[in-house]
Amino acid sequence: MFTSTAGGQGAGDRADEHRASGPPALPHDAELLDAYSRAVIGVVGRVGPAVLSLAGHAADGQTGQGSGFVVSPDGFALTNSHVVRGQSRLRATTEEGDVLEARLIGDDPATDLALVRLTARDLPFAELGASAGLKVGQLVIAMGNPFGFRSTVSTGVVSALGRAMRSQQGRLIEEIVQHTAPLNPGNSGGPLVDSRGRVVGVNTAIIAGAQGLGFAIPAATAGWVLAELLSHGRVRRLSLGIAVTLTPIPRRLVRALDLLTDVAACVVEVVPGGPAALAGVRTDDWIVAVGGHIVTGADDLHRALAGLKSEREIALEIVRGERLLELAVTPRWSR
Repeated sequence: MFTSTAGGQGAGDRADEHRASGPPALPHDAELLDAYSRAVIGVVGRVGPAVLSLAGHAADGQTGQGSGFVVSPDGFALTNSHVVRGQSRLRATTEEGDVLEARLIGDDPATDLALVRLTARDLPFAELGASAGLKVGQLVIAMGNPFGFRSTVSTGVVSALGRAMRSQQGRLIEEIVQHTAPLNPGNSGGPLVDSRGRVVGVNTAIIAGAQGLGFAIPAATAGWVLAELLSHGRVRRLSLGIAVTLTPIPRRLVRALDLLTDVAACVVEVVPGGPAALAGVRTDDWIVAVGGHIVTGADDLHRALAGLKSEREIALEIVRGERLLELAVTPRWSR
């Protein structure tokens, strides 16, 4: 044992002085884990009461089961379209075990989202956040009812942003959030939440046999669909009144017309009296641009129309025969 004498400095004192003058010590691992745990516990405490287990019964006797979450105190809740579509009777079970009747307000298979209303008021609800601010590596928390196990929580990180996947209707869903919070059947329709308890996505899909691959519809899309379903009972989209298929453009035409693409959206059907028909579009026309944006297929047309918020005139560039034409067309809201 070392001791110091009066007026002297022992080895222990010198070591303390060295530690005091050195770089600050990093937080202990246990402290970091405790902070992580407190963050997750806090989020679960705030959002958990808003998460629902949804069960449905179809006319043919088939049953469906999934998750959802309340978005307003008067009983409106979001879920996946594939959870509730075709179900004639819906019931929601709260975190506390209360069973409530639910009614489908509207659904949008194109984004796999649906809105239901519960037969109760003054309910705890979750806040839709801003998915545009998400960062890869950010902590996220998934809540739901996998395999019927109520109030299940899993954690992970955002592993990729801007993914795209096909809905059951075949329409492209963009800006999908990919994350590593484990999901299982029954998680569909449950919320994906950030560390502040804001819903940043609606869990929608997993890849069978894969690990660490979960996908969520972004909160921005969910907010838009929610507003449409509340206002109209359905999601309105601007339409040109045509059906198209991808087709290659002969190289000689690409060169002769100085085109910026070698594929186009070939018009295979024109709805009589629709916007495209009124503008003079014909079957076998090749659409190469709309509103100044290059078109290589139906997805590009959907993107261009999704960026419009009103029925206003846009330019449609088409190849007809060996000529490049520009037509003015005014998309209409789908009815």
